[in-house]
Amino acid sequence: MNKIHLKKTFKLSKIKPINLIAIFIILILIGIYLIFGYIKDKIMPSLFKYGSLEAKKFSSIIINDAIDKYITDTLDVEKLFLITNDNGEIKSIDFNTALINKHLTKATKSIQQSLKYIEKGDIQKVEYQADLLESYDEKALKNGVIYYLNSGFIFNNPIFANFGAQIPIKISLTGDVVSSISTEVTNYGINNALIKVYVNIKITEQVILPYYDKEIKLETKVPIALKLINGTVPNYYGNLNATTPSLTLPNA
Repeated sequence: MNKIHLKKTFKLSKIKPINLIAIFIILILIGIYLIFGYIKDKIMPSLFKYGSLEAKKFSSIIINDAIDKYITDTLDVEKLFLITNDNGEIKSIDFNTALINKHLTKATKSIQQSLKYIEKGDIQKVEYQADLLESYDEKALKNGVIYYLNSGFIFNNPIFANFGAQIPIKISLTGDVVSSISTEVTNYGINNALIKVYVNIKITEQVILPYYDKEIKLETKVPIALKLINGTVPNYYGNLNATTPSLTLPNA
């Protein structure tokens, strides 16, 4: 009669304690990896989207204040335009390049320095701290944090928006502040031109969240001057051959 041999069943109790601890640690590490992967791929992009809006809003305050202080409030618009007349007829319109570059350089430098100070938490060195402190927490700014976002925001529900751990949002200027001048010329009445002058500011920032960061680009267009140019009234309305003023822009 043949003997039947039964295989020994695997018993967890026979595993050495040291091996159980190792298995337990590995499972925990795998769980942590999966959780962080989910947070990075699913949750953090939503938080970053909101954080980038706050970063743009914050930076816009500094940009607008710098333009107001160094350009809008101090620039003599009448000296900005150089108009060439010939017997009362406007031949050309140019810019006072040296004047606009002087003001634009000061504003650009101020924006760059202020954003660097914010990054380091040196709020007392920022020229526009009064305006910033109206909307932001001074204690947070001294830690380099522009905004604290409650983690309950991820549920996309107003009930939970004010609950959960606070997630700090920081910004870092990753490149130079690029500034330039642009214009818009439109017809105004009969043979008149309305010239609008804008300052264009472009910055690249890194929005920093815990375990997540990404660059954003901010482009701001701020009007600084408005000029109405009165041309020569033609003999009859609808003269398609009437000469229109030319506008030459400086290299900024």
